[in-house]
Amino acid sequence: MAVRAIRGAIQIEGDSRDEILEGSAELVTAVLKRNDLTSDDIISILFTATPDLTAEFPAYAARLLGLTDVPLMCAVEIAVPEAMPRVLRLMAHVETDLARADLRHVYLRGAAALRRDLPS
Repeated sequence: MAVRAIRGAIQIEGDSRDEILEGSAELVTAVLKRNDLTSDDIISILFTATPDLTAEFPAYAARLLGLTDVPLMCAVEIAVPEAMPRVLRLMAHVETDLARADLRHVYLRGAAALRRDLPS
C-alpha cells in the first residue's frame, strides 16, 4: 500500500457558514467516492480557502461527516490578483493501492475550470 496525495477544489456561491460546510462536505465526499476510499484510508487532509471565505472552517464539515480521528488543518490561499474567488481546496494524504496515474483528483462546480486537463 502506498501513501498518495489527492487534490480537489470547489467554488461556492458565497461566504456563509452553510455554503462553506455544504461545499466542503460535497468535496470530501466526492474525493472519497471517486477514489473508493473510506475514512480509515485517510492519513490527513489540508484544506485551504481563498481570502474571501471566512465564515467557517472547511475542516469542520469533515468532522460532521464523521472524520473525527483524522488530522485536519485549514489555511488561507495566497491572495493572487485575478484568481478565482470563493474556492475551497483540499489535499488529502491517503493510503491506497491505486497507482498515482489512477487517482481521481476532483474539481467541482466553477473550480472545474482550474483543471480542464482532468476528466470530470
